[in-house]
Amino acid sequence: MTTPVTRPSMFSLRFTAITAAAALTAAVAATTSASLGWPVWAMFMGWVAFFTKGHSAREATFSYLCLAAGIVLGTGAVLSVGFLMPFLGPLSFGVVVFVVAMIVVTFRAAAPVNNIPAYFLGLITFFAAHLEPSVLAVVELLSVSALGTSAAWLAHRAQARIN
Repeated sequence: MTTPVTRPSMFSLRFTAITAAAALTAAVAATTSASLGWPVWAMFMGWVAFFTKGHSAREATFSYLCLAAGIVLGTGAVLSVGFLMPFLGPLSFGVVVFVVAMIVVTFRAAAPVNNIPAYFLGLITFFAAHLEPSVLAVVELLSVSALGTSAAWLAHRAQARIN
């Protein structure tokens, strides 16, 4: 005779507590971002980067470093397109994207910084921000995405304790 498998109720106290831990952490991180004048959506890019690989503090750090490198590469890409545009016109985008993609995809062989999705999240973060390339823009995006990665790690830790 087999014992029937029972699933926990979706509305169990533990389920609700785990859900609330993530929601509360996200709310605090979003409020912090907004209070500092940082784009809340960019904080969530860091949050998403956390979930692209393992969930230990070490793995979260490397995921963030890959995202940060993507932000820096995105800055360089925008500057490079601007430099090449007078000479190559729209072909500048193809040249720059090819070079950046070669760099990023080459990192797949460079453990522990081989988190290709996080690099692309960083590139997307810089391009989506529509900021002029500057040290200040990079620092802001690095900071807000670090907040997101840290918040995701904290939420994950809180959920593990509840579970």
